[in-house]
Amino acid sequence: MIRHARASDHPQIRAVLDAAFKRGHEGDIVDHLRADGDVMFELVEEDEAGALTGHVLFSRLWADSINLYAALGPLSVRPDVQQGGAGQRLTRAGIETAKEFGAHAVIVLGHPDYYPRFGFSTEATRNVTCPYSGLPAFMALEIEPGALAQPISIAYPDAFGG
Repeated sequence: MIRHARASDHPQIRAVLDAAFKRGHEGDIVDHLRADGDVMFELVEEDEAGALTGHVLFSRLWADSINLYAALGPLSVRPDVQQGGAGQRLTRAGIETAKEFGAHAVIVLGHPDYYPRFGFSTEATRNVTCPYSGLPAFMALEIEPGALAQPISIAYPDAFGG
């Protein structure tokens, strides 16, 4: 079952992040995003017993545009259930939820072999300027057609800066 995360999930989410990434950096980013109020939404997947198997966070990107842009990440899945589709389910549910939140596009800094299956591409970022521009991992997905057609400059929340 995929649902919106609750504050009571935060310790389990941190455990999933730490296990998936084997370091505390991503968990620190999530904590910082929450503390700064930069989280657009978080989704979790839980198993039949109610234990969290995965988590995805979407944050707001700051842009020189009236459009709303979302950053996908981090996405994490507990190591013992990886390769079972949780990441795909969370990503797809997250994109649908971003639509409901009014996001015009979703941008990800992620694995270049993973995210294109959801429609993300480096080509979609051709008009986007930010510190990650030009990296193979910097990809976008337009939710509203033409949302990335004009040049825009975006800034990630401070949590991603270090």
